[in-house]
Amino acid sequence: MNIATPQNHVVQAPAPVSLPVRGTQSRFPVHRIYCVGRNYAAHTIEMGGDPNREAPFFFQKNPDNIVLDGADFPYPPRSSNVHHEIEMIVALAKGGKDIPLESALDHVYGYAVGLDMTRRDLQDECKKAARPWEIGKAFEHSAPMGEIVPASAIGHPENGAIWLKVNGEIRQQGDLNHMIWKVPEMISYLSGLFELQPGDLIMSGTPSGVGAIVRGDVMEGHIEGIGTLHTKVV
Repeated sequence: MNIATPQNHVVQAPAPVSLPVRGTQSRFPVHRIYCVGRNYAAHTIEMGGDPNREAPFFFQKNPDNIVLDGADFPYPPRSSNVHHEIEMIVALAKGGKDIPLESALDHVYGYAVGLDMTRRDLQDECKKAARPWEIGKAFEHSAPMGEIVPASAIGHPENGAIWLKVNGEIRQQGDLNHMIWKVPEMISYLSGLFELQPGDLIMSGTPSGVGAIVRGDVMEGHIEGIGTLHTKVV
């Protein structure tokens, strides 16, 4: 096997991406970002989907799409309809394939607050043409995220308020127990599609109330027991 080293890269290697961990100076290295779609019944309905419990589906963002808490969210190009989606993030400490449901939570390091920012107009075009969603979902700065809170400190949240304010006004509001597919089910199902790795993040879906933002808006997202995320649209 030809192992690349810093001395033989033909272009500069990208900087590693990581998130802060609450209560420590250590960082959580990010491997991949998986996102589950339509995981809250009310949001599924508002997006024109069937809220019945069908098999979950996933798309991906890129690690370098992450924006850290407090940093600005630059309004992206080629879109005039960018939406906010507040989500709980699941951070994995262990990977694996075909992970049993009963041991899935053993793979979790912790949780965080995140935003799945979406170029809705471009996503809608992709849906109509039966094309992948990446141009609507995986653009630069599309994943604002807060610090990782270890499960050893807070356990594994099964319920709790999740909300998003824009300029101080509630836009999205729900509860973690409204998720159609719970965290162990997401991990187990996803591990049958991909070999999960330490450092993987899973964005677990958003409650109803998604909507457009404009430059100058200030977004504040919160999940009970986990924390609060702030970012300004510039």
